[in-house]
Amino acid sequence: MTKPPDRLYLLYHELRPSRSEYSYVVETEQFEKHVNLFLELRKRQPPGFYPEITFDDGHISNFEFALPILQSRAIEAWFFITTGWTGQRPGYMGWQELRELQRAGQHIGAHGWSHALLTHCDPSQLHKELVETRLTLEDKLGGPVTAMSLPGGRSNQRVLEACREAGYTKVFTSIPKAEPQPAGMTIGRLNIRGDMTLEWIAKLFEPESGVLTSLKRQHNIKATAKTLLGDRLYEKLWALLNRQEPDTNNGEAATHEDPAHH
Repeated sequence: MTKPPDRLYLLYHELRPSRSEYSYVVETEQFEKHVNLFLELRKRQPPGFYPEITFDDGHISNFEFALPILQSRAIEAWFFITTGWTGQRPGYMGWQELRELQRAGQHIGAHGWSHALLTHCDPSQLHKELVETRLTLEDKLGGPVTAMSLPGGRSNQRVLEACREAGYTKVFTSIPKAEPQPAGMTIGRLNIRGDMTLEWIAKLFEPESGVLTSLKRQHNIKATAKTLLGDRLYEKLWALLNRQEPDTNNGEAATHEDPAHH
């Protein structure tokens, strides 16, 4: 029996029709080219890494721009939703959009209630971010929610145990690595930046290229920097480097895990 190829999960946030300086925005036309590339890579023989698509936060562009592109190519993706923002925060999806995503065969997961870094949460906050989030999504969407994406990619043993106790069987991280099949409880992902070229992304899926190995090494260096600087100072430096835009709601942008530079 042939061993299934390792899967490489890619992480997107927001799409826009025009180019943006903010690293977390991918141009819609570029995303369409990415998806076409992923279709080709999935058919490749012999296979390299197998591409999978995920989105964090629940931005309205996921529904307006990403869904039609995915549907037209019969591709399923994961959409991880910051539940407390749903129908409340300008620029993010409401429950109607999420139900339509679900009806279209897309997968819905949790991304916390308020996008708080879970490593900073006390037990009652963790309950809100993990348990209430899952129960609300299940109640509004009418189906089980068993996958969680870690806000900012932050976790430790206490957080992972809390995720397990809250009923999640899959926890998606921001560690850039390919996942053997069947995957374990934690699943690594690679953040896709707006300035990544199509050619560079294609190389990611060639195990012999060493690109993914290099990214994981960079990720480990940054993890050390976070520990030394502390989250608050690290986030300020990250926001400066990535040209982070203020949020329309409260003047601050959500804290994200930094994608590796190339």
